[in-house]
Amino acid sequence: MKKVVAVKFKNGGKLYYFSPRPGDVYERNMPVIVETAKGLEYVWVAYPEKEAEDSEIVPPLRPVIRIANARDKEFYEACEAKRPRAMQICKEKIAAHGLDMKLIDCEYTFDGSKVVFYFTSPGRVDFRELVKDLASTFHLRIELRQVGTRDETKYLGGIAPCGRVCCCAGNMPEFKRVTIKMAKTQGLSLNPGKISGLCGRLMCCLSYESDYYAEAYKQMPKVGSEVGTPDGKGSVVSVNMLKKQVKVKIDDRNGGLIFKDFPVGELRFTRKNAREQEKEEDESDVLPESELQE
Repeated sequence: MKKVVAVKFKNGGKLYYFSPRPGDVYERNMPVIVETAKGLEYVWVAYPEKEAEDSEIVPPLRPVIRIANARDKEFYEACEAKRPRAMQICKEKIAAHGLDMKLIDCEYTFDGSKVVFYFTSPGRVDFRELVKDLASTFHLRIELRQVGTRDETKYLGGIAPCGRVCCCAGNMPEFKRVTIKMAKTQGLSLNPGKISGLCGRLMCCLSYESDYYAEAYKQMPKVGSEVGTPDGKGSVVSVNMLKKQVKVKIDDRNGGLIFKDFPVGELRFTRKNAREQEKEEDESDVLPESELQE
């Protein structure tokens, strides 16, 4: 176990561990200066001093250089003030070179020696001439980084269909793998408009309760299958994973239909083993994630 300080480089970004400086007292959201492979950087404290397992720490554990002083804050704010102008110039240069790329963000390194521009593009882009043009304009080192559509939403932010800030921009340090199978297991509509986020990909929140639904799904009968109930045989109309209840359609003696909810424990049905069930689900996946990106 080692004492560390968890810092973030951007809001909602991944957390990194650094060694606390002896004698310093840290608070949440306090700006500090740390040294990385890129040089000195201006970051914020996410969690003050805590103990972390050796397995959680990526060596080498670099130290916090200092708590940001007034001069550091002034220099950082000056770099931030230059970003809108830099973005505008870069957009004009991209248009002038006729490149198929969309600029989404830029940042100055803390020492002010380099500008990094982030962009998206449907394919590879030859931006060598653009880099030369930008370098002669800014008289600084220029770096262009191509990111994906999910990264674009993370940088720009926005309001998700649920009415909250997008998970990737607000509270998700790292992207999680999301598959169409998660939506099917949770009984959600496979309409791309209902399970896609602002980026056009499957919503990140589908993964939050995936483990619970995957386990509950194995205990539930399949919709349309025949089950035995205390009131006789019937067919499954719908299932409620959270309550572990099953709505069953039963033929009564008068030729009518009865719809009744039963706890899954009261039903009799054949459960498929996990391997057979997984194979059947994979074969029935007719809505690949590539279609959700359109």
